[in-house]
Amino acid sequence: MFASVAYIPLADATAISFLNPVFGMILAIPLLGERVGKWRWLAAAIALVGAMILLRPTPASFQPAALLALGAAMALGLELSFIKKLTGREGPFSILLVNNAIGLCIAGLAVSFVWRSPSVSQWALMAGVGCAMAAAQTCFVNAMARADASFVAPFSYATLIFAAVYDIAFYGVVPDAITILGAGIIIAGALLLAWREGLRASPKASGRPL
Repeated sequence: MFASVAYIPLADATAISFLNPVFGMILAIPLLGERVGKWRWLAAAIALVGAMILLRPTPASFQPAALLALGAAMALGLELSFIKKLTGREGPFSILLVNNAIGLCIAGLAVSFVWRSPSVSQWALMAGVGCAMAAAQTCFVNAMARADASFVAPFSYATLIFAAVYDIAFYGVVPDAITILGAGIIIAGALLLAWREGLRASPKASGRPL
């Protein structure tokens, strides 16, 4: 993902990488044995359309370097399946500890070649990012432990909605009509998925895959 943004615009690389929930749903079938029904595919497709509207990828996305962003999406989808498998035999804390320890080793090796000592304010900001990421990962792992990966995956598109909200709150950037449209479509997909999951969990559910 980092390599891709060196060659194509950040928005385009991000748009391609947001295919990871789709890859996660596809991989959940052979790797996790999940049955992904038409309603989950429909909800994922609706959310993906909203994400593409929000990110507005340009023709520059479709060049050989875009394969790097596509590879990132596939890797993230594979990670989703691995975490789901681990939740069946490991506690959330163990998964978070090992996952971040591996990330620390890889990042530490990469940064050793270009290291610059951060200032006090930068250390504080990085600590804030670390706490936010730890909280996000804790929520994600617990969600994976309680629901199918194919159900959880499409909700990651809501990241774009929260990014727009934070833009308003912290930077005073008011979203335009296209941003509002994309966010609305993502919300519609998530609500459809939540509604169908509620029907499936009800006593009258037929037992068919969602």
